[in-house]
Amino acid sequence: MLDTGLTRRHLLAAMAGAGIGAALPAAAGGRAGATASKRGDAASARRPDSIGVALVGLGYYAGHLLAPGLQLTRNCHLAGIVTGTPAKIPEWQAKYGIADRNVYSYDDFDRIADNPEIQAVYIVTPNDLHKPLALRAAAAGKHVWCEKPMAMNAAEAQEMIDACRAANVQLAIGYRMQHQPSTMQLRAMAKDKPYGRMLKVSADAGFHAYDDVDPANKPWRLLPQNGGGAMYDMGVYALQGARYITGQEPVAVTARSEVHRPQLFEGVDETTHFTLEFADGLVAECSTSFGRDMNTLRADCERGWYELSPFQTYDNIKGRTSDGKLIEDEGVLPHQQALQMDNDALAILEKRPPRVPGEEGLRDMRVVDAVYASAREGGRRIVL
Repeated sequence: MLDTGLTRRHLLAAMAGAGIGAALPAAAGGRAGATASKRGDAASARRPDSIGVALVGLGYYAGHLLAPGLQLTRNCHLAGIVTGTPAKIPEWQAKYGIADRNVYSYDDFDRIADNPEIQAVYIVTPNDLHKPLALRAAAAGKHVWCEKPMAMNAAEAQEMIDACRAANVQLAIGYRMQHQPSTMQLRAMAKDKPYGRMLKVSADAGFHAYDDVDPANKPWRLLPQNGGGAMYDMGVYALQGARYITGQEPVAVTARSEVHRPQLFEGVDETTHFTLEFADGLVAECSTSFGRDMNTLRADCERGWYELSPFQTYDNIKGRTSDGKLIEDEGVLPHQQALQMDNDALAILEKRPPRVPGEEGLRDMRVVDAVYASAREGGRRIVL
């Protein structure tokens, strides 16, 4: 059972108020538009102690997914923004009614400590900024939500965990898929083993992109100093998928990387293949890419198989089994980020650990470190 308290009626009203009812089937969206046309409908459904959230970094993900998602949530709301681009501020204030006192730059970000209207910050910046901003947020006494990958390496991830623990604030990682019922079904199947012992696993996450990029003006996801490359970005999905479909932690990894467009992928991987070994002898073959479309998570077992394909898109997660059963998010609220943020906010309100704490991100970073070491130097690497 989902623990957000976010009902379908609330979601329909909120989506209409935010102007995004098209994310629902036509009949549902039309009904919402007929019954709720003001953003106030969403606000009225929120609990009075809703967590105020500041988005740190106003790029595509924050603007197109997190901010709209925060119009749908019951347990949290958009209260502030932090940006290094002053030109973005007027549009965000006009669209979301953000007060001047809740607008920060990276230079004055630490003043957020004195703002009682903001209880949590969501870091949505290039990867190399995750750790320094998380440390500053923790020092300011704010709960930290951080996009994946959690950090540039496991050592940075541990620093983030230690800082949040010392400040007595929560640290949650933005693994939206771990809040989806289809993923939760796979986690349950890893325990129940309905098709017997797993024989092999495959996890592939990637897409073809960046053909039209000017090599002299690359986006940060292609720059090594910012934590660019396929493994950091899409590879974490494949890694996460392999971990939760097996219910195990990798003990060793062997990896190799490929670059087919060297003018774009200088110092970062375009495609990486990695083999995860588990303690019971099970192996997961994984791939990630910025040069190929791939989106499948599959387990082959003694008495059959099951898969999700796609397994990490923003909607339409679906799967099937060898005996014709469907794995799908039937009846589930459609906005993944709203579901994730409501769960994380509820954990703060109820003073319990979040579903995806910093320790989960650290486990991934230990494997990512081993993947990069193996791809760079060759050979099998133990996951430390």
